[in-house]
Amino acid sequence: MCAKHSRLLRTFAEVLLFGLVAVFPNCVRAADRLTGLHSAQVMSQSMPWIAQEAGLFKKYDLDFRLVFIPSSPVATAATLNGDAEIGVTGAVGNVRAFVQGFTDLVFIAGMKNILTHSVLGKPEIKRPEDLKGRKVAVGRFGGNTHYFVIQALKRLGMDATKDIQTIQTGGGPETLAALVSGSVDAAGLVAPGDSAAVARGFRYVINGPEMRIPYGATQVVTLRSVINKRGAVIGRFMRAMAEASKIIHTDKAFVYKVLGKYLRITDTKVLDAAYQSEIPALERRLEISDAALQASLDEIAPLDPRAKSIKPQEMIDRRYLVELEKSGAF
Repeated sequence: MCAKHSRLLRTFAEVLLFGLVAVFPNCVRAADRLTGLHSAQVMSQSMPWIAQEAGLFKKYDLDFRLVFIPSSPVATAATLNGDAEIGVTGAVGNVRAFVQGFTDLVFIAGMKNILTHSVLGKPEIKRPEDLKGRKVAVGRFGGNTHYFVIQALKRLGMDATKDIQTIQTGGGPETLAALVSGSVDAAGLVAPGDSAAVARGFRYVINGPEMRIPYGATQVVTLRSVINKRGAVIGRFMRAMAEASKIIHTDKAFVYKVLGKYLRITDTKVLDAAYQSEIPALERRLEISDAALQASLDEIAPLDPRAKSIKPQEMIDRRYLVELEKSGAF
């Protein structure tokens, strides 16, 4: 083809593209950018990872960026500051902010409404009573792991403020590292950290999943003002989460591949043990549990009486769950 013909064809293509954009402006455009955050590197917060690796954000025309902030309260502050539009985090930081008057916060989905943490310890620690006087690691004071240790010991007739020495490590991987290094005697861990600890010779002292303690362990939170401005974009994000939920419950091989990549775990036995312990607690239809949010209100109430006057329903917007049910997405 001569240069003259090549230039003519290129000019024709450019004119055609310009005409398509003018007539169908919504057909040729950049993906909508959306920033999200998560507060723990655990299986229950892995649905954005799964959606990313499965190409679901691209499918729903989203340019999604996920930021890791290893603390639910700090993640809440980031949401309120406008640093992120979607949070996949523990509920308590958001509930505490709501109680304090930040009622723009709203829960739109639930991924996990019970605690599945466990306490694992050195081989010589065989019973919960053996934890007395010992150093027990948790991720963050006020976080899910800390709450689990408090509630689990309470149900067993013990007092975490008196019977153990609680050590804050910063997050799940750091907690496992503290246990393996011997700097603590026991640790509160959740899948796959608990399975990784067992593989290193530590033993379950308290099996948390058997207790089924209600708690907003992993919820999807946003702002009402964001829904008002970008409701359709949030809706597409929720469609991606609904498909990720299907994958996490039906395609173990793919889930193991994703967890292995993001958590740097290659031991299939560890991944399988984590999956088997965690999957029964994950919400297939992303439902939010009133009891889970009430647990956070009850936790906050002794320090802030305003929590007693708030109902879980005031913090929930189920519009996207209703839409997903009607569309048959689940």
